[in-house]
Amino acid sequence: MIIAHRGIHNNRDIPENSMLAFEKAISRNYAIEFDIEITRDDRLIIHHDDNLLRMTGVNKNVEDMVLGEIKELNLLNTNEKIPTFREVLELVNGKVFLDIEIKSTKKRDKIIDLILKELNNYHGQLSLKSFDPFIVNKLKRKTNKYKIGLLLMKDSSNKGLNFLVNTKLIYFTNYDFLAVSKKMLNDRYYKKRIKECSLYAWTFNGISEAEDFVKKYPGINCICNDLD
Repeated sequence: MIIAHRGIHNNRDIPENSMLAFEKAISRNYAIEFDIEITRDDRLIIHHDDNLLRMTGVNKNVEDMVLGEIKELNLLNTNEKIPTFREVLELVNGKVFLDIEIKSTKKRDKIIDLILKELNNYHGQLSLKSFDPFIVNKLKRKTNKYKIGLLLMKDSSNKGLNFLVNTKLIYFTNYDFLAVSKKMLNDRYYKKRIKECSLYAWTFNGISEAEDFVKKYPGINCICNDLD
């Protein structure tokens, strides 16, 4: 499966994680990956960074702002706004597979409960994943309706996560699939992990690179940029 990383975007006239990027992915029948953050007033928005500076020019954290303030901002130099989770679910409406990343937050229980509540009336295919093993474990305890994945990378800025990965303690997390940086993939890792669960890999630069990886590592689901 080819998955459009934050939709099909170029961060010029089509910003990442925007409704326009998701519409473009739907038109090409690609699965969509996106990121969920929670606002100060406990609303779910689609945005990758904890801080809004890179995508809006406003140097404030998502969790310090209410939804109304965030909705006044434009993504990059476009008329696109930061969408809510509900807006994206209504747009996609089961047309393509959704690969949903939940960003780490102190409001773990709140964000999980709100996401599962929003998904009650959604009937499309999807998976949920996070770098945060506590979120992954909590999701597994609260639902068996969706496949739950653990995101992994080496040498992240999170020292605690690095420790768990390097000591392999991270693999005691209760997950259904692993979503790993393509830099982690080698023959030994693939042969061991593919026997245990499904594997997603990120982030590929276009279809050709993804296809080369799939030839080498059959069964990998590829999360890709540069799909336009």
